[in-house]
Amino acid sequence: MKNITVAGGGVLGSQIAFQTAFCGFNVKIWLRSEESIGRTKPKLDRLYNIYKHTLNEAKKSLGSGVSLPRGLAPDSGSLTESDIDKLLEATEKAYKEIVLTTSFEEACKDTDLIIESMAENPEAKTIFYKALDPYLEEKTIVATNSSSMIPSQFRDCLSRPEKYLAIHFANNIWISNTAEIMGHDGTDRDAYEAVAKFASDIKMIPLRLTKEQPGYILNSMLIPFLNAGQMLLAKEVADPATIDLTWRMGTGSPYGPFQILDIIGLNTALNVVSNDPLSKDPNTVQGKIKAILEKYISEGKTGINAGEGFYKYNK
Repeated sequence: MKNITVAGGGVLGSQIAFQTAFCGFNVKIWLRSEESIGRTKPKLDRLYNIYKHTLNEAKKSLGSGVSLPRGLAPDSGSLTESDIDKLLEATEKAYKEIVLTTSFEEACKDTDLIIESMAENPEAKTIFYKALDPYLEEKTIVATNSSSMIPSQFRDCLSRPEKYLAIHFANNIWISNTAEIMGHDGTDRDAYEAVAKFASDIKMIPLRLTKEQPGYILNSMLIPFLNAGQMLLAKEVADPATIDLTWRMGTGSPYGPFQILDIIGLNTALNVVSNDPLSKDPNTVQGKIKAILEKYISEGKTGINAGEGFYKYNK
């Protein structure tokens, strides 16, 4: 694989694109509109600054031992100044060369892999795949980064369902460098292994699932945890800071549920809870969670990328 297109420039879409370009691939991001391009550029700016700052700090501490995130350098203990300079060059190259487009034709031209990273909305994904399909070349593999839906839900939208599967990334991709690979029962084995190899090539650890599971491995455990935190808020048991503090102090975890929701982005959390039919009733816990998220989003508090979610952040 050489040419990769990411469809969607949200929190994870922008991360997938930047990490892939950082690892030397030609990368395009397909976006719905010029407004979407405008919203994606600041996310790429932020990632560029994070990678650059992290590498420069590592360069300063070379004499006292270097520890870089696994997604930047899996064996950072043996890095030299020259190695870090090359990683800085890769960061600059990635930032300058990612192409943003609203054209299906440009997005699909000579593309080896398209990673769909759209909102967790089944209707929107279906519309996207049906619009994409006529532009796909025979060689192109399509993979969804959906956090809660499975490939068999959408395979019939594509003319070559055997070249369709899932690759799901954790947030902060350069730190939590996992990629869950999940096919449906008709996914071609060669396509599956090609995506797993791609994951390794962008410094991820490929985690091979042997059957479909909504939420994969990570989110099958994470979503109930986040739901539990939101349930406590919806029932007015405690505020987000207290809930998070309880979890951190009681388990030694670095993040509580509301800190994680800010990292994921509240729009994604809203899409996930909105897929639950119970969220339509404002008197249910799910309905109350939905209302809380909608209020935050209406105030522009969508998470860490916006500078504020449940907490405030320095941009």
